[in-house]
This record gives sequence, structure tokens and C-alpha cells, in this order.
Amino acid sequence: MLRFPGQPGQDPLTPDDIVIGPLDLATRIDEALNVQAVAFGLGADEIAVRRQIVLRHLTFPGARALGATTADGRLAGFVYGMPNDRAHWWSTVVEPYLRGRGHDGWLDDSFVITELHVHPDFQNRGVGRALITTITDSAVQPRSILSAIDKESPARGLYRSLGYEDLVVRVLFPSAPKPYVVMGAPLPLRRR
Repeated sequence: MLRFPGQPGQDPLTPDDIVIGPLDLATRIDEALNVQAVAFGLGADEIAVRRQIVLRHLTFPGARALGATTADGRLAGFVYGMPNDRAHWWSTVVEPYLRGRGHDGWLDDSFVITELHVHPDFQNRGVGRALITTITDSAVQPRSILSAIDKESPARGLYRSLGYEDLVVRVLFPSAPKPYVVMGAPLPLRRR
């Protein structure tokens, strides 16, 4: 468990405010999806679909999750990921885009960040940074990949500050209304 204080120059958190540690995501899925819904602006129908996706992902070899928990036990944020597999749905969608740019090798021997979400009440305090660096610190793969909405955002700024670079932009996922970017970074991630 990592007791996590806030970042310098931001609203201070005491070391007991947020604890980063293993998360039994299957048990706390509804709470995690509520964080995702608030952070990502999802409706009930989208959450119902994502619930099934998350539960399926948790059965994949090497899948693991971390949570950011408040002193009173509330989930402030979560991350989960797994070793990438070209047979996974996400990989089959992004592979042609990556191949077109000569980057499809990133799909091999990579740890994929599947989801990372922080409740808005806890954003801009370093919680997302602590979650992603902690989960990737224990990855045996030499690099990490992820996808994010293809627009300038605090999340994309965070990823860049950690060493992630755009591998391909304007990736279209079926039924997603906005294009995505696929980003990759060598591990360990860069620290400030």
C-alpha cells in the first residue's frame, strides 16, 4: 500500500487521505464504474455495457487493478490493465492504424492501461499519476500502451508527462462517437 500525499502547489492531502493499493475490482465494480461515469460522463446504458467488459477483462491472464481509497473507504479512482494480447478486441481495432504508421510492434510485449479514472473531486492532486506509475512499476513488459480520446486534455497531458507519445491519432472504435489516440511509453515511466 502506498500512502499518498498531494503534489506540491496543489491542494494538500495528508498522507492518510488517499491510499493506493490492490483493488478487488470485481467486488467493487459498481463503485468503480460510478467513478468512471462521473469522470467520463457516461450514462446508465454505457455503464451496463462497460460492466460486462470489465468483468470479462478481469479473467484475462495478468489482469490487475489498483484503487485510490479515501480514509473513509470511498473509491477516489482506479486503474486496471494487463499484458497486451493481439487477440484482444482492443488490439484488433488499433492494429491496422498502428501498422499503417509502422508502430504495430508496440502491441507485443506491452502492458496496456485499459482504464484509468479519477473522481473529479480528487483530480489534479496526483492521484492519476500515482495510480498509473504504481501499476506499471510492477509490469514485467518493457513498455506500456493505452488509448485516450484524441483531444488535448489533462489526461493526455499527464500521459505525456510520464513519457507516453502519440503512436497514432484519429483511431475510430466501433460505436465510439469520438476518435482516439493510441499512446506508448517505455517502462519505467518518467518521473517528475
